[in-house]
Amino acid sequence: MCQIPTEDHPISPHDSAAPSSPQRPFAAPHEPLAAGRRPRLPRDDDFYVPVTRFEDAAPGTVLRSRDVELAFLGFVRQPVRAVQLNYRTVDLRGEPMVAVTTVLLPDRRDADEPTPIVSYQCAIDAITGRCFPSYALRRGAKALGALPQFEFVLISALLAEGWAVSIPDHEGPKGLWGIPYEPGYCILDGVRAALSYAPLGLRPDAPVGLWGYSGGGLASAWAAEMYDSHAPELNVVGAVLGSPVGDLGNTYQRLNGTFFSALPALVVSALRHVYPELDDIIDGHATVEGRAKLARLQAMTTVEAVVRYMFTDMGAFLDTPLEEILAMPEVRRVFDSIRLGQSPPSIPVLLVQACNDRIVAVDDIDALARTYADAGTDVTYHRDRFSEHMLMHPLSAPTALRWLRERVEGRPVDENRRRTAWPTLFNPATYRGMIRLGAIAGKVMSGRPIPRRELSELDR
Repeated sequence: MCQIPTEDHPISPHDSAAPSSPQRPFAAPHEPLAAGRRPRLPRDDDFYVPVTRFEDAAPGTVLRSRDVELAFLGFVRQPVRAVQLNYRTVDLRGEPMVAVTTVLLPDRRDADEPTPIVSYQCAIDAITGRCFPSYALRRGAKALGALPQFEFVLISALLAEGWAVSIPDHEGPKGLWGIPYEPGYCILDGVRAALSYAPLGLRPDAPVGLWGYSGGGLASAWAAEMYDSHAPELNVVGAVLGSPVGDLGNTYQRLNGTFFSALPALVVSALRHVYPELDDIIDGHATVEGRAKLARLQAMTTVEAVVRYMFTDMGAFLDTPLEEILAMPEVRRVFDSIRLGQSPPSIPVLLVQACNDRIVAVDDIDALARTYADAGTDVTYHRDRFSEHMLMHPLSAPTALRWLRERVEGRPVDENRRRTAWPTLFNPATYRGMIRLGAIAGKVMSGRPIPRRELSELDR
């Protein structure tokens, strides 16, 4: 087991995550589709509850499964087969816990080749279960302001490639946004669960890709960094890390008091659940009003929090200047522990970052790219000189899909594309890809099936 992180023994991604007791087989109960039934929030849904003695199972073991209906924005039903898996994984401290992933299957698959699977990490960026993909993507979900609902168009683009998609609740059952390591465990064990669940018909040797943007990019980066130590048997061929928030400490200081001030406040609200020293500092220095506002954040969706807390100075929640709090050794140690780059990936990565990003500083991603490359990671870095944070995700999607396609096909990384700064807006391939995404978006919004993409020579 991983050790509980302390000052003398900080948590390490190389600590073993193997169960400490003998493993035993689990007969995972399956719930058939309950059409028309409104989904319950994860906190009220028995599907998320661990089964008895789940700790004895190996990481990635499926403990429960069910068929679900998905819908765009909660009400436009999607004609796609979706299965949710409750599986065994580990938390930040290496203790057994359960997580849930939603697995989607393409309409047509090659019978002779293993179906590739991409783990797509949504930008959950919240603590409330209303933003978990396993809830927000379901038909009837009440999740206004949950970002995963909008990302379903990109998830559908992966299905159109003929790939299966795993969409894990990578923040774990408590919605702990911003904590290290645990997202990697949830993601990799979610892929293990999908590949081992026989009714899905996937093969253990299937090529595996990772993709996420912003908060999803951060989670994907943790999975890429944890891959070697936690799930080396998986055939992970590459990871697309879109604006992955390389240094949350820097991000906190830069965003405080800005339009996006709710985002760092949400991270701190989550971190205090797993870092007792940070919780003690907040309890000791937060005002009564400050504690109440931090508590209210935990029930808000991402967009709701941003709107309600825009231009809020978190120093107003404290009885001590914020600069003094941030300079405390205990706080610095927490921020150091959540910084990416501690275990550079052994798989190829595509980093995507906009130079004019007002949320994630390009300097932080420059530093992460150098850290990875200096350690031997095969890094392709698209450093876009023109775009900003919100625009970069859809505009970079054609590049991400093409890069993932090349990794799935086993093609070498193109040296001519290894480091680019040419704006995606000026690239003709972007517009070909955006036309395709526009057609997919139209089908998603109208609830029509999405045919599998037929590749042209231009695509290849």
